[in-house]
Amino acid sequence: MTVVRDSPHLDVDLAVIGAGLAGTGLAASLRQRGFDGTILLLEAGRGPGGRAASRRRRDDSLWRLDHGAPCFSFSQPPQGLLAELWNPLIEKGIVQPDRGLVVGLSAAGSIVDPPDHPLLQGPRFRGVPTMASVPEALLKAAGSKTQGAFGERISSLRRQDGWWCLSGQRRARSLVVTGNLLAHPRSLAMLGWRDVPLRSAVPLHVDPCFDAALEQISEMRASVRWNLMLEFPRCSDHLPRQIWLTTEAQAKFGIERIVLHRQQDHRLGLVVHGLDDGSPITPASQPGLLVEQEARQRKALTELLLPWPELAQAVALARSLGVMRWGASQPLDAPLPNSLQWCEPSAVGFCGDWIAGPGFGMAEGALQSAVDLATQLI
Repeated sequence: MTVVRDSPHLDVDLAVIGAGLAGTGLAASLRQRGFDGTILLLEAGRGPGGRAASRRRRDDSLWRLDHGAPCFSFSQPPQGLLAELWNPLIEKGIVQPDRGLVVGLSAAGSIVDPPDHPLLQGPRFRGVPTMASVPEALLKAAGSKTQGAFGERISSLRRQDGWWCLSGQRRARSLVVTGNLLAHPRSLAMLGWRDVPLRSAVPLHVDPCFDAALEQISEMRASVRWNLMLEFPRCSDHLPRQIWLTTEAQAKFGIERIVLHRQQDHRLGLVVHGLDDGSPITPASQPGLLVEQEARQRKALTELLLPWPELAQAVALARSLGVMRWGASQPLDAPLPNSLQWCEPSAVGFCGDWIAGPGFGMAEGALQSAVDLATQLI
């Protein structure tokens, strides 16, 4: 990677689109390996997090709700360079093992063993005090020459004279994307774009590695989630952390799991991870779909929570905090090979849980891909 010295403040050596685990992990891993250039993280959300984001409320300073991923899942304990990135977070108490009770729920409404799911098979960790604490800590570890620009959704890209041209007259020598919307055709309908931004920026045949990466990305499928967030009154401590529906129950109710997040004052945050029903998602259809998903999920909760009478009785009193649509909640197939993570001629790279390797589709995969890409860049 070329490092630009004494460049204007709008020019940086590396721009990273996405400040979730992969983006902040990449920045921190680059610093661990001695990279001294300037880094800019561009994030559509209000702060670091991505799927590890935590919802805060203007009317309640104590409220924190992990409304995306409830924990960090690994297939095995972190090793090698990944451990160098992860273990300091454990030592500082920013993450701790997640030992919360996980139960299964059958289509008949009976409590059963949780399903055999990759997210539940290996070590799991929680961010302290919230999941967002982890990307926040990684961003801090990336040092003062790393800046974050939040509340900015990148919808167009341009490559000119060896620079990646971004919004607000920003330019970067190199670019990394941590999600694949900017490279995937599904973004056209979902976000109302005319062209795939990365394809528009680098024409076909300019960079064979880049062409191969975009072709592979176009074949990927990812799940869509509609996560309903609710505030419950004070509840007892004898409740599970996660309630996973069996395959049959998921098909019946259109819900994958229910996650409980206890607050400091013993109120309860509850997140319903709703499955997508395949309805076309466009900028015009999304507002109506959000309303439909909330009504459907609240109705399902009245039956799903019957094994926990305290919760079932409180559903009617629960305050809605809205529905969050996760457009690529979990990659399903066709991972991007590690060999295509960095495309030198066009100076563009990829990292995230959708890269091939250990922990595909999990926090482990997001961080491992960040460490691998940092090694290639250095």
